[in-house]
Amino acid sequence: MSRVKRGNVARKRRAKIFKLAKGFKGAHKCLFRTAKQQVLKALRYSYVGRKRKKRDFRRLWITRINAAAHSQGMNYSTFISALKKDNIALNRKMLAQLASNDIQTFQTILETVKN
Repeated sequence: MSRVKRGNVARKRRAKIFKLAKGFKGAHKCLFRTAKQQVLKALRYSYVGRKRKKRDFRRLWITRINAAAHSQGMNYSTFISALKKDNIALNRKMLAQLASNDIQTFQTILETVKN
């Protein structure tokens, strides 16, 4: 039986892993076995991070809306429920933008909701 060397295929497979491991420290970027383990771990973390990012931004928006509503004498939960009751369809991202950049418009919305 003839000998199979796998030169080209093995090099391409390793190069793919080393390309993903670029920027890692120490042996994690230059030894194949450890690089492969770290790449798999990094890909797992990046998947989780994409989900976390959405959570974190929503928390930030809620905090900003709550702070702006508190400055006008209303808390977050009553503000959101009043928005839903009055059929004002603004999402939390837009409300947070208004609360931080355009306080006059946010106050107008809050006055509309109070009445």
